[in-house]
Formats: sequence, structure tokens, C-alpha cells
Amino acid sequence: MPGPVRPRRRLKQPREQVMAAAMTAIAERGLAELTIAGLGREVGMSSGHVMYYFGSKDELLLQTLEWSEEQLGVERRAVLSRPVPARERLDAFVDLYLPDGPRDPRWVLWSEVWNRSHPTEEALRRQLDLELVWHRDLVALVAEGISHGEFRSVDPERFAVRMRALLDGFGTHLVVGLPGADRGQVLGHVGEFVVDSLGR
Repeated sequence: MPGPVRPRRRLKQPREQVMAAAMTAIAERGLAELTIAGLGREVGMSSGHVMYYFGSKDELLLQTLEWSEEQLGVERRAVLSRPVPARERLDAFVDLYLPDGPRDPRWVLWSEVWNRSHPTEEALRRQLDLELVWHRDLVALVAEGISHGEFRSVDPERFAVRMRALLDGFGTHLVVGLPGADRGQVLGHVGEFVVDSLGR
């Protein structure tokens, strides 16, 4: 079952129209059926016009991932700036991080970008930049919770590394639809890890 596609802001640029169409196609039909020609038809462009903007399918996927993460970043910043306890914001952070379910388009994109056969150094740097935004926000949130006495004293950097590895592992199970992988159960496991690691 495809995960729901989060609302997007109004699109003005042709590049954004192509990326939005790519996300919709992934959500509805999966990545295997995503073609440059099909995307062109969706937005009223020729394949050549689409390639003019992106150069290759690999670049299209990476730019679409960057665009998707930019949109989700708006939600993440709003969640993290709410005047509520750090634990409540941490739970909301986890909810945003994990896939909505099997074939969540953002996670399908991540999986495909991770699995490209020969990524360039520049592509790897751009992927790392996307991951580090989440990492830095998590480190800052945990440090804030510690300073306010909500969390016990731990190394925020070390906690964030372990937490993201846990989320990535569970997220992979969810997005491929591994039997027995249930989002509610995953949230329960993550919650237990947070209590064990940060509980006072």
C-alpha cells in the first residue's frame, strides 16, 4: 500500500513539476515503472526537455530526493520549534523520519539513491548533506532536553548516531513491507530505546 504523499506547495517551475510527478509516480506505481518519457507525458514535456533540466535519471532521482527532503524539512523545523517538552518533539521527529508504510515514495527514493552502482563523490556528498541535517537537529534536540533536565546526561552525538541507525533499520523493514514489520510496533521499540537511553 503506497504511503500518503504529503501536501506540496504550489509549483511554479517546470523542474518542480517534473519532480512532483516523479514522487506521484513512485507512490502510485513504484520506481521500476518510472521513465523519463512517462514523466514527460505527465507534465507535457518531451523526454529531451526533461533531460535538459536533469541530464540523467540518476540526477533526476537525486534532485527529487533533495526537493522532497526540503519540503519535509519545513515540517521538521515546525515540529522542533513547538513550545512543548523535548520528549514530545522527539516523538514527532521519529514520526516524520520513519516511512508511512510500504512503498513510501521518499524512502523508495532514498533506497534507490543509496543503491546506485557507481555514485560520484559529488553525489555521495549531497546524500550526506541530506542526512546530516536530520543528525544535527537530533543532536541539538537531545542536548536541549539534557540542559533542561528532561533527559539524563548522555553524549548527544553518540545517541544520535545510534538512534538514526535504529530508525534506518526499522525504516527499511517498513518500506519493503517485511512481514511482521508494523509501524506501531516499530514506534514502540523506538520508544523503549528512548526511555532506556534518555530516561531519568
